[in-house]
Amino acid sequence: MTAPRTGRGAAAPAGAAGTPARGVPRAARPVREEWDRLSTPTPAPAAFGPELLTGLPEPARRWLTHAIAPATPLWQTGELAMAGEIRLGRSWRPFTARQVLAPPSGFVWAARARVAGLPVTGFDRFSAATGEMRWRLLGLLPVLSATGPDVSRSAAGRLAGEAVLLPSVFRAARWEPGEEPETVVAVWRLATGEERTRLRVGADGRLLAVGMQRWGNPDGGSFGRRPFGVTVEEEGTWDGLTIPSAFRAGWGGGTDRTAGGEFFRARITTARFS
Repeated sequence: MTAPRTGRGAAAPAGAAGTPARGVPRAARPVREEWDRLSTPTPAPAAFGPELLTGLPEPARRWLTHAIAPATPLWQTGELAMAGEIRLGRSWRPFTARQVLAPPSGFVWAARARVAGLPVTGFDRFSAATGEMRWRLLGLLPVLSATGPDVSRSAAGRLAGEAVLLPSVFRAARWEPGEEPETVVAVWRLATGEERTRLRVGADGRLLAVGMQRWGNPDGGSFGRRPFGVTVEEEGTWDGLTIPSAFRAGWGGGTDRTAGGEFFRARITTARFS
């Protein structure tokens, strides 16, 4: 496991470059209504205080105290911009993406990558109780379109894991002690069923790793619960929230298949919560 390298005071980019672009990204326009619904600002959010953590397992209190500055509004939605690499087949491809995230309601992740020098654009989403993936080459030729119960359950697992990028929604989950030291489990009740996310927290409150049994078929076989993990490498602070800002993810997380299952490396460049 790689420990985070930056502290609570890690600075977010300043000025216009530090603010995600507004409006629906082109790749997500087929689900514009979902993007707009998920990005609706929180009406009159309450302010965070340590009294809200009473009764939570100690690792959860430690993480949330580190992740949410005192008096920060309990934002319920966030918009993120990121860049990184995604593995397509045997090759790693650079990508840029924008995401709207609003656990437990859903997310839309819209991205652009290149394959053989040609642009591939599209989106993954979980919203309105369903999941979907839709990707096109040159914006015209279908590359991947997938829906159905298996896609929805896998996308719901992704939402439960990515909820750590919006720690101010912690009251929407049920919190249980983890089976291992320095861990805690967030239990999310979603439209597709229950998702359990294990968080490993450092002594200073930093989030070190996220793991779960996520629904999927990483080997192309039948769908089922498979180990999935995220390693946090750095963190940054925006709008009073300190979140993972550089991380790696893949199937087999926490097992001897971790390295071979890794397929996603990303760095959040800007974030806005509302």
